[in-house]
Amino acid sequence: MKLEDRMALITGTGGGIGRGIALALAHRGCHLALVDINEDALAQTAAQCRNLGIRVTTHLLDVADREAIRQLPAQVHAAHGYLDVLINNAGVALGGTFEQVSEADFDWLMEINFHAVVRLTRACLPLLHQSDDARIVNMSSLYGLISPPGQTAYSASKFAVRGFSNALRHELEGTRIGVSVVHPGGVATSIAKSARAPGGVTEKEIEEERTRHEKLLRMPPEKAGEIIVRGLEQRRPRILVGADAKAVSVLERLFPVRYWSILQRAIRR
Repeated sequence: MKLEDRMALITGTGGGIGRGIALALAHRGCHLALVDINEDALAQTAAQCRNLGIRVTTHLLDVADREAIRQLPAQVHAAHGYLDVLINNAGVALGGTFEQVSEADFDWLMEINFHAVVRLTRACLPLLHQSDDARIVNMSSLYGLISPPGQTAYSASKFAVRGFSNALRHELEGTRIGVSVVHPGGVATSIAKSARAPGGVTEKEIEEERTRHEKLLRMPPEKAGEIIVRGLEQRRPRILVGADAKAVSVLERLFPVRYWSILQRAIRR
C-alpha cells in the first residue's frame, strides 16, 4: 500500500505507540487526523508530524464519548476531504483478578478498548468505502493471544478486538477495505504506570505489580510504530510486534491449553 498523500485517522496519539505510528506515517508523506484526550500531548505529536511537511489536524476527545465518535468522521472529512486509513490505537489498562475488579471498572475498560473500536469503525466505514485503497488497523495486544491471571478485563477486551477484526476482515473481502489486527509485545509506553488499580489492593501491591510489568516493556514506541506501518504497507492481516509476541504466538498455537504453565516455568528460570 502506497501511503504518500493518503489520509489516516489515528486514536491515542498523545504518546507511546500512537505517536510512533503517527511519525512513521508522516515520514511516508501520509496526512493525519490525530485524536487524544490529553491536549498538551496531542499538540506535541502534531508539532512533530507537521515538521515533516504533511497536513495535520488535531481532535481532542474521549473515545468513550459516543456522540464525539459519531461526529468525528464528518469533522475529518470537512478538514481533509477523504479518509484512507483508520487506526484504532487508543487503550487503557486495568490490573486485578476478576473478583477484585468492580463491574464499573470492567465496563470502563471495555468502553475504551473495545466498544470505541467498534463505534469508530462503524462511523468511518462510509468514508473508507469511498477510498480506492483503504485499511482498518485495530490494536489488540500480547494479551489478545494469551490470557494471564490478573488481566481478566484487559485480556477480554483485546481478545474481543481480535475476534471483531478477524470477522470484519472476512466480511469486507471483495471490497477495497482491508483489516489488520496488531499484537504488540513489551513496548516501552506508560500503559503500566497509568493502569487503573482495583479497590482493596494495597499501594505496595500496586507498585510491585507495575514495576514487574514495566520490566517487560523494552521496545521503543518509535520502533513499534515503524513495524506496524510496515505491516500496513504490506497489507498484513496480523501484525506481531516484537520477538516476545512472535514467540508467544507460536507457543499458544502449539500448546493452546498448557502454554501458561510453560511460560511460568520460563519466567521462574
